[in-house]
Amino acid sequence: MTFSNTISLGAAPDWRHAAKRYGGAPTSSSTLPSLVVRMWEDADLTQGHRVLEIGTGTGYSTALACERLGSDAVTSIEVDSQRLNQAAATLYSLGHVPDLAVADGLYGYWPCAPYDRVVAACSFRNVPPPLIAQTRPGGKILLTLSGWLYGYARVLLTVSSTGTAEGMPLPGTVSFMSVRAHAAPAFGNPAHWGDALAKQGRTARHGPELINAASEQAFHLRFLAQCAIPNAQMITIDDPTHLIDVVSGSVAALTPSDDGWQVRQHGPLLLWDAVENAIDAWQDAGRPDQTRFGLTITRDGQRVWLGDPRGPSWSLPA
Repeated sequence: MTFSNTISLGAAPDWRHAAKRYGGAPTSSSTLPSLVVRMWEDADLTQGHRVLEIGTGTGYSTALACERLGSDAVTSIEVDSQRLNQAAATLYSLGHVPDLAVADGLYGYWPCAPYDRVVAACSFRNVPPPLIAQTRPGGKILLTLSGWLYGYARVLLTVSSTGTAEGMPLPGTVSFMSVRAHAAPAFGNPAHWGDALAKQGRTARHGPELINAASEQAFHLRFLAQCAIPNAQMITIDDPTHLIDVVSGSVAALTPSDDGWQVRQHGPLLLWDAVENAIDAWQDAGRPDQTRFGLTITRDGQRVWLGDPRGPSWSLPA
């Protein structure tokens, strides 16, 4: 199994001297071995490629890349030094000697650049510009986009000679833990946010079940909703479902009623309006699956679009 960058509230346990521990948060998440293989297949590796892997973990994925390309062609970085030390020992015991470094995946790894392929076993709110700058023209970047609504899209991007990049989401419902710097912030007490809501609301055109249901369609629509309101988080307490945006101070609440759902909102952004507008655009386009979306990255920003680069689009957070 392999591991990705995650949120850490302290040092990893010393398993040689195991003891009870209370609280804290996971420092790693294991990736299904078949998904690891699929990621390398999706990256379209060819002999002679130089590869940057973000998220060494135990080194399982790194070992596969070394077997395919040779150790000299592989660079792997990991934010957790203890995890990297363990992976290094395992890799060296197998005869693999890739370049390994403790580094933050947001910035890639310049000393061994440029790369033909960059593959990340963690997720990002946007595509870090250093990864594009460190990829050769014609090279590809495989990573997962995520956000504070926990919507996900695994994308394969091709980098151009001008430093732009474009690609489309790959099929499936894959999720990865976020790089630590992109984790959702604490938003405080939902009751405090609720005090600011308008007393009167309206009947919602779409209810939250469209993005909360346990279905593949809801999985993809949650990513679309996240594109529409990239700084919002969602929490359900009793009946109300709250959307809370700590960046703009906006809030929305959806409450079930005889007519479906009532929505009340407050702040400079009407959060549920933005979600409904995105869902409307998706319905008008014929309810396409995620492979009909695309991502274009230029110096002016990063935009997710539907159907066509000139069609409906939403900006990823900077």
